Amino acid sequence: MATQDYAASVQGVAIRVTRLDAAGTLLNGAGDSYTTSAFLRTSFTPEYEEGDEIVEKSADGTVCVSYKAPDTLKRITMELAICEPDTELSQLISGGLLLRKNFGSFASPQNKSVGWAAPSVGDDPSGNGVALEVWSFAVADGRRAATNPYFHWVFPYAKLRQSGDRVIENGMLATTFEGYGLGNVTFGSGLDGRWEYPVASERSYSYARTDWAPSGLKGFYRWFADSTKTITNKALTSNVATLTTGTAHGFEVGQSVTVSSVDSTFNGTYTITAVPTTTTFRYAKTATDVASTAVSPAGSVIRTRGYLAVTDFTSQGSTSSYNVPGNEDYNQDLPIDFIIASTEDPTA
Repeated sequence: MATQDYAASVQGVAIRVTRLDAAGTLLNGAGDSYTTSAFLRTSFTPEYEEGDEIVEKSADGTVCVSYKAPDTLKRITMELAICEPDTELSQLISGGLLLRKNFGSFASPQNKSVGWAAPSVGDDPSGNGVALEVWSFAVADGRRAATNPYFHWVFPYAKLRQSGDRVIENGMLATTFEGYGLGNVTFGSGLDGRWEYPVASERSYSYARTDWAPSGLKGFYRWFADSTKTITNKALTSNVATLTTGTAHGFEVGQSVTVSSVDSTFNGTYTITAVPTTTTFRYAKTATDVASTAVSPAGSVIRTRGYLAVTDFTSQGSTSSYNVPGNEDYNQDLPIDFIIASTEDPTA
């Protein structure tokens, strides 16, 4: 029996680009990870350092010693081309400033990204770099594979900048980024724990078959992996369940959790509606009130891996100097200010 189905990688499904900090760690804030299927291609070429060649000749001109050291991989060169001048993706990959406009009011802002400003002269446009993940279809025998129908390509550390001519003409404005990629062991299992081979992250690129791809997603998302906690206390008041965990849970409103080994009233899968403290969370549950009671033996709750769409994020304030990775005055201990807002009054 064959150990693989010899599937081919055909077409691109989606890309996920995630900002890195100075140490190469994946960031997971509101404007740090962008997913889209609107890309034309992702290409990469292994780049090798040619090994030294040593040749010595005897006095009569014949070769007496000949040795060629092996060529060694030093990095990959990369190119990413996208379908449109995507302002948010451009800022994430190649620095600069994201320009946001308020389509609501000062009291109820509805900010949308409408433009992008290039990095300043002297700035490093790619800053701390990004992690780039690409998904493609796995096709075997002329159709998508029934098992693990996707390829997951991981480029754990990439430094990219905009490249090529920027031409406004009777045609599409090309938006291409190019640069290089290296290994990044701090990529680990990725934002949501789906990369099952964290040791391979020390390499400049790797790929594996998988059963999941972020198809249909476009925009900024916050990602999270599976997480299991113990339940030590339960309560239910006015159709709202409150559970207490033994340690800080890290859960957020909107995430899905599965509760088990508490009792028939509390067990099940629910969406978190509130997080009063670091060790308590709430969800809707229509049932008779239950007084606050210790759970013994302790129950368990599993937060299912997934994502939350980012609906808005705010600027740290518009000034004459922006704390952007790669800027000459960048301070990694301060919040990143990569957004500026329009000065226009939306109600005027």
